[in-house]
Amino acid sequence: MTQIVCLANSWKHGERCIAGINRDTKKWIRPVCSLYPHNGKVPKDIRLIHRREPALLDILDIPLEKDGPDYGFESENITIASGRWQRLGQVQPTDLLEYCHNFDRILHNSEKYVTVPFLKSLPFPERRSLELVYAKKFSVRCIHTGVGTKWKGTLETNTAVLADATITDPVFVKKLELSYRAQNPCLVTVSLSMPHRFEDWEGDDPCWKLIAGAIELSDSDLILVEMKRIGWSIEQGRSYLKRNYNRCSRQQLNNDEITGFLNYLTSLPSV
Repeated sequence: MTQIVCLANSWKHGERCIAGINRDTKKWIRPVCSLYPHNGKVPKDIRLIHRREPALLDILDIPLEKDGPDYGFESENITIASGRWQRLGQVQPTDLLEYCHNFDRILHNSEKYVTVPFLKSLPFPERRSLELVYAKKFSVRCIHTGVGTKWKGTLETNTAVLADATITDPVFVKKLELSYRAQNPCLVTVSLSMPHRFEDWEGDDPCWKLIAGAIELSDSDLILVEMKRIGWSIEQGRSYLKRNYNRCSRQQLNNDEITGFLNYLTSLPSV
């Protein structure tokens, strides 16, 4: 059994694609099903836990083989072994900050896609098709098509922008349909699709960048983000709270105190 923190449960050819971070190795894993050798999608009878979909932030215990099909361009795929999936609990959004790497580009380049030949040209460990992004800004728009609607998202980090990526997270899409819009920075899982060419496409086969999972950070979460930015330790933060609010942790702050502390932190320069 392998424990992963679930960071994606997204649509994939009528089923779902599941992905997350291995809690031991800190590396991405995409469990793939051998019943679908061309794309590895995971059917309900395998992924549901007590009739419940795996959710973002869930700690999943999954029976996995030692390796899996890479389809020639992916490095994270591991074949699902026989046995039942288990849910062991959940992590907090701030527990994921260590997995957000400060790459200059989101998944290899500044385009909306990565070509298969480019991925194949990389050493195997560098053929990344999953990435957790700290998005300072996250805007969305709805596109009406002849067969329904699609939601597109634009992410902005300190160094990169990914514009109009298709959102494939069903839970997040449902929230958008109910008029939800993220106000704070978000942790976003960006995934590469299987190769897909549009009718008028010219050039090498593209794998499109998809928004496969999104988690909005609360103001309380952002306190830890800002402490990390300015180089404060947990003890420094607690010392400040004790002196100024007579509190021992950010969980004890009321809304006004959270806002005040966050405003103070954001006013300080980065280390």
